[in-house]
Amino acid sequence: MTTYNLALIGFGGVNRALAQLIDEDPTRFAHLGFDLKVVAITDLLMGSLVQEDGIAISEVLALPRGTTFEAFPGGSATADNESVIRHDAVDIVAEATFTNPVDGEPAASHVRWALEAGKHVTTTNKGPIALHGKALKHLAEETGAHFAYEGSVLSGTPVLGLARDQFAGLTILGVQGILNGTSNYVLGRMEAGLSLNDAVAEAQAEGYAEADPTADIGGSDVQLKVAILANELLGADIAPEDVDTTGITDITADHIINAAREGKRYKLIGTARRDANGTLTATVAPEAVPADHPLANIPGATNAVSVETDLLGTVTITGPGAGRIETAYALITDIIAIHSHEKEKVNV
Repeated sequence: MTTYNLALIGFGGVNRALAQLIDEDPTRFAHLGFDLKVVAITDLLMGSLVQEDGIAISEVLALPRGTTFEAFPGGSATADNESVIRHDAVDIVAEATFTNPVDGEPAASHVRWALEAGKHVTTTNKGPIALHGKALKHLAEETGAHFAYEGSVLSGTPVLGLARDQFAGLTILGVQGILNGTSNYVLGRMEAGLSLNDAVAEAQAEGYAEADPTADIGGSDVQLKVAILANELLGADIAPEDVDTTGITDITADHIINAAREGKRYKLIGTARRDANGTLTATVAPEAVPADHPLANIPGATNAVSVETDLLGTVTITGPGAGRIETAYALITDIIAIHSHEKEKVNV
């Protein structure tokens, strides 16, 4: 049985959920040939905690918010991310910090430090992949580490791994999707008669939208995800700014009503596609899609991706695009991939 020592960088909802899953069932992954031990945690508010023999997760989860790790053996009130990431006891870094979508920081630096030190990395952050993916993947190849990021597009719903593993014998011609649950929820509530502002306020009250919803309704969140999908599934080499992006801020009740009269529904759709000449087009825009469109009936905060292939036609994957446990599952998916990667190295 292989034991992987984890460093949880950022101890918000996602990494807390991962820690909780490990604590509730320490043998959860035994049938896969490994188990997990949390040896380090960093958090902007709580500081740093390193215990090479394993952290008592239940004690940490029980701490009131605002309490630091200073009173724990190996604890500090300061989040010393770089030294924790590079610590000799750490095998896998689970990176789930709040990240600036403009430059991908601080997550991009966290991933780079880990890969430089030969640590495997799993992250749910879009920024490092969309903005620095090529360089970070090259660094991983140089150091022999595994860099995994399944949760960067559809949270816990697998699309990158599915395409890589199950679509390997297919040519992917294009991909389009509902990649932001907040905007999909808002458009659905506008169909029910709410104004854009009221629908956004409701989404915030329900926990679907941030206090500043600009990235969601303005389209920049989907822009990052389209860049990732284009690069990962279509072999492109584009940056987010190469994705022509329009959000839903100009969609009005009249748009919704007129679309409904034609049997259509508005969706914010991210698209990447190659034409017959190999030219790539990547866009984000609200579209009034007909009822028989594979994305027309995706409800609420649900996400979906339709992958157009040469042999199977169009395959649509749908599932949650947010949620603590769901996103934590994406980290688990990555850790399973890391374990497979390590087994392959042993068998070579």
